[in-house]
Amino acid sequence: MILFPNAKINIGLNITGKRDDGYHNIVTLFYPVPWRDILEIVPAKGSETTLTVTGRYVDCPPEKNLVMKAYNALNDMISLPPVDIYLHKIIPDGAGLGGGSADASFTLTGLNRLFELGLSNDTLADIAAKLGADCAFFIYNRPRIARGIGNIFSDIDMDLSRYTIVIVKPSNGVSTAQAYSGVTPSMPPVSLEDLLKNDISQWKDTVFNDFEKSVFPLRPEIAAAKQSLYDMGAIYASMTGSGASLYGIFSTDSDTLSATVGTMFPDYDTLVQPLAL
Repeated sequence: MILFPNAKINIGLNITGKRDDGYHNIVTLFYPVPWRDILEIVPAKGSETTLTVTGRYVDCPPEKNLVMKAYNALNDMISLPPVDIYLHKIIPDGAGLGGGSADASFTLTGLNRLFELGLSNDTLADIAAKLGADCAFFIYNRPRIARGIGNIFSDIDMDLSRYTIVIVKPSNGVSTAQAYSGVTPSMPPVSLEDLLKNDISQWKDTVFNDFEKSVFPLRPEIAAAKQSLYDMGAIYASMTGSGASLYGIFSTDSDTLSATVGTMFPDYDTLVQPLAL
């Protein structure tokens, strides 16, 4: 079985409070985007489950990879036959794109299909939530408002498929500690859901990622990259997650944008695609 775990972006990200457990409460819109890894799950040749990772370097031993944690979590619930898992990494790590979380959730979905377990999405999401705050999003893999630590979801009617997305990721990431260092949690005066009801042309002045306040002074090249996306004609641009990736949403077609992106961001990982899965 071959699956294609996709990334996500955050459209708006409000950090609304610090919790007693040390985490922060947020409100954000998760939106799936077509930057994909390749995941293959097949019955094992031997007696043990294995994971082979190719493509982008992942600084993580196989036993600590979220893919193996997903297998083990499901195996603890339902005894599974061993499998060989092959993961080809294309989505950049440490980018605010949720690539590792997507791999984990697609592993759960793939195992459910491969072995015809008949588990509901809600059950799979419960398992995924224990692996990481945003993992459960990828079980449903549709636009959703996330609250709490990014693990409490509600549906939203949002369709951006007529647009093109450009994602740019600098070579150096942003640590979570750096991202939170300059953030002061606060409740926004207008809810993100209400702001997103406005036309996308109004988002530039109303829909913000709070991490930009902290990251941009530390990494001015990331702030400059956001401005470059607007200079290229983006209707809306933002950092995603805690960085370091940024994205722009364009009405221009992907073929027209591709050459410009290559010239403007020669040292970045980039994606230029219609904004539809």
